[in-house]
Amino acid sequence: MLKTNLTHVLSKDDHAKLLAENENVMICCGRMGPMCIPVYEVMEELEPEYKHVKFADMEFDSPDAAVIRTLPETRGFQGLPFTVYYKNGKLVKATSSIQSMEQVTSILDEQFGK
Repeated sequence: MLKTNLTHVLSKDDHAKLLAENENVMICCGRMGPMCIPVYEVMEELEPEYKHVKFADMEFDSPDAAVIRTLPETRGFQGLPFTVYYKNGKLVKATSSIQSMEQVTSILDEQFGK
């Protein structure tokens, strides 16, 4: 399990439940590494402000993370983390590598509104 204050997605079932129960979802799939930790920190900081978005993490090396790793939109990604954004259970955006506060808020505002 990742050492963050985010909701932890531990299985394919958790992933499916999270998407079914929340209209707007951002999941950061990574490790506790130098490219991933800043993204988790941005998510933790934004969580109180973006109450209409569910923020979560998923451990990249978990076999169940294949639900993110094998998406057509992430197959060509080479840098961690893989960050995916879902609206009404459908993938609307996917990014890889480190993301700044500005990059994340831009995607959140574009996909989910303020």
